[in-house]
Amino acid sequence: YTVFELTFSGGWPNYARILVEDVSAAYSVFFFIYIIAVVFAMFRIITALFLKDTLALAANDAETAVQEKMKQKQGYAQKLIEFFHAANTSHDGFL
Repeated sequence: YTVFELTFSGGWPNYARILVEDVSAAYSVFFFIYIIAVVFAMFRIITALFLKDTLALAANDAETAVQEKMKQKQGYAQKLIEFFHAANTSHDGFL
């Protein structure tokens, strides 16, 4: 049996039991360390993928919020310009 088959077949206890019971109990240490390392690595990879997606969405939300704030500021500035143009009835640049 290969380590690939051991890892991804889902039947690793069947393969491990044969080695531990028939060959040597020392193989139980190998399987214990191997399974713990593989499970830990899988959890780390899955967590990293979720974290990557979450941070990408958060960055996109922050960028969208900044763009929205800039639009609000530009709209406010445009309203102020229109107000001052309307208030300048003599068209000399003074109120």
